[in-house]
Amino acid sequence: METTATPPQLTPVEARILGCLVEKEITLPDYYPLTLNSLVSACNQSTNRDPVMSLDESTVQRALENLKTRGWVFQVTVAGARVQKFRHNLKGKLPRLEKPATALLAVLMLRGAQTVGELRQRTDRLQTFPDLESVEAELTGLISYPEGPVVACLPAGPGRRVALYAQLLTGEPGGIAPQEEIIVPAAPASPPSTEDQEWKERMEIEIQLLKSQMARLKASLGVED
Repeated sequence: METTATPPQLTPVEARILGCLVEKEITLPDYYPLTLNSLVSACNQSTNRDPVMSLDESTVQRALENLKTRGWVFQVTVAGARVQKFRHNLKGKLPRLEKPATALLAVLMLRGAQTVGELRQRTDRLQTFPDLESVEAELTGLISYPEGPVVACLPAGPGRRVALYAQLLTGEPGGIAPQEEIIVPAAPASPPSTEDQEWKERMEIEIQLLKSQMARLKASLGVED
């Protein structure tokens, strides 16, 4: 059965801008909302960004105008400020998201597809997760978001020993089969002996996440088991 992927809601530049606004709201609240100049600098940071971008002011300004038109960003006037500033409206667009899920989504927009362990470490500036299970619980909520998934789980397979997670606001992750074609991986016969228990637990969690994702996709497509 041929299906059509959900069209992307954001361009890569727009996702970088949105991710930066979420990040700076949490890490630099005294400077938020951001001026255009500060936002350009945030987008072009060489740390905590993948890929590193080199955006000029006019490119960021055009993307901001598009984001404003679609309600992802608001332009605000701050008392005493001589320039306009910008703030995100992620809560308005995805109202069910709480801070932990918002932090994960921001890091996925800023740094691309990542493992659970990488996400736990890299979100620490925005949100502290006590363990990997708490990260996975939030990812499950993003995958099964009621209005449609905003994150996908990319299963382990050839060349990738562990699952990766990617945001879907910019469309299907590049180089990855569409979500409806993702298959739950079979467990290898002999996982490394020093990691048997950890590996088994991780695979079980990944399989449950993928089953949840597949169930939602089947329901949205009207496909019965």
